[in-house]
Amino acid sequence: MIPSDHFTRFYNEIFKFLESQGEEALEAYWLAISKNQERHILELIQTQGLAGMYEYWSHIKIEENCDMDLDFNEDRLELRMNVCPSLSKVMDNDAAPMERYCDHCAGWIGPIMDKTGYHMVYDVIDRTKPQCVTRIFKDPDKAREAEKDAKLLMGWPGHKVG
Repeated sequence: MIPSDHFTRFYNEIFKFLESQGEEALEAYWLAISKNQERHILELIQTQGLAGMYEYWSHIKIEENCDMDLDFNEDRLELRMNVCPSLSKVMDNDAAPMERYCDHCAGWIGPIMDKTGYHMVYDVIDRTKPQCVTRIFKDPDKAREAEKDAKLLMGWPGHKVG
């Protein structure tokens, strides 16, 4: 298996290549990742809702050694990535990070949220810093309200912003 520091660098170069082929190629790749990730999270969301998402990302926090805070309550889940290990590894590289590297998270998570009836607000904050905030709501009005506070709101395939 490829080590995680090499994996993120590989991902970065794949994203750059696909972006050079056009937005459709990049979005198709993110949708393929999303479809694959369904094997890991879809049933948890369908059976446990926000609690299932909390369970999933609690494991990811440990597996990926994330400096991440999870805040779960009955109407939303918030993932506050204080230091993203993925972008940090990409930035610690002799090849420049893809400018939109962080979009891959929304690219795979967003379609799953759409499929399960949840509403995601993904705020990258600043593309040059390895941090972001993702808020997931069941209520679309609460999500729209949360979008107003986002510094750099991301879309995903099938969900454009701005």
